Amino acid sequence: MSGVLVVMEQRAGVLNRMSLEALAAGQQLAAKVGGGCVAAVVSEAGGLKVAGVEKVYSVEHALLKDYTSDGYVDALEQLVKKVQPSYVLFPHTYQVRDFAPALATRFMQVLISDATAIHDGPVFVRQLLQGKLNADYKQTGDGPCFVSVQAGSFRADAEAGADAAVEVFTPELNAGMIRNKPGEPFRESAQTVDLSAAPVIVSVGRGIGEESNISIVEELATALGAEMAASRPICDNGWLPMERQVGSSGQTVSPKLYLAVGISGAIQHLVGMKGSKAVIAINKDENAPIFEVADYGVVGDLFEIVPALTKAVLAAKS
Repeated sequence: MSGVLVVMEQRAGVLNRMSLEALAAGQQLAAKVGGGCVAAVVSEAGGLKVAGVEKVYSVEHALLKDYTSDGYVDALEQLVKKVQPSYVLFPHTYQVRDFAPALATRFMQVLISDATAIHDGPVFVRQLLQGKLNADYKQTGDGPCFVSVQAGSFRADAEAGADAAVEVFTPELNAGMIRNKPGEPFRESAQTVDLSAAPVIVSVGRGIGEESNISIVEELATALGAEMAASRPICDNGWLPMERQVGSSGQTVSPKLYLAVGISGAIQHLVGMKGSKAVIAINKDENAPIFEVADYGVVGDLFEIVPALTKAVLAAKS
């Protein structure tokens, strides 16, 4: 087929959110180039429910039970040759960074990594210099195009429709092909907050002034049922944990609502929240860069606006 193959990740029978975002990117790309969209999951996928694609390939073999880059490269090379897609998409995870460049090399291609958008052409957009520049990439050679998708760049909303049929694909592997040994799977710190899954985020910046003032914003977040986040200066000062930082050196998020309180909008922060569906900014500086990306902006003193907003939210909920 021509079209799109999305390689998704699972752990303990659960697809991670970045895989669902890559699937959304694959569906968007398939709509541009035609040929349909299929998905693949390495290891048994029989219990997984994936909608919005024509088929899910469950890539199964005893040598794939534990992750090795050699096993994944050999197995997926065989799958790509069988399916013959024009484009192969991945979530930009630690695991994908390990094996996907080698897989692309098998086809004499390069991996376009960490794409943030797909334009007509298709053209894949990557950010350079911590988001200061956008670079456009378009494949001109023959063979499939390999692309990994940055977390938070595409919305992983539930896709309507029936669950796709699962087809088992058994690659031809032998122990001599696996040169490396399985290691412990990467695990996030147990204390890490997954802001990428939050539908509503209230984020605070240096405009809050002092650590003791953060409680004002926390009250608003509680009233909204939102996760608290922050710009880098807040976390660098230790006022909130580093795991709540949004930006190029923190988490990338794409909530339905992002409320930025006292955040000027440095490019390093904007990189992390640009995928938000709606952005509301509260800042006393009418020229703050955050207003350039905000859907709604409030110019004024956050110490007056935030408590009033909290009171209004609580009144509306009562």
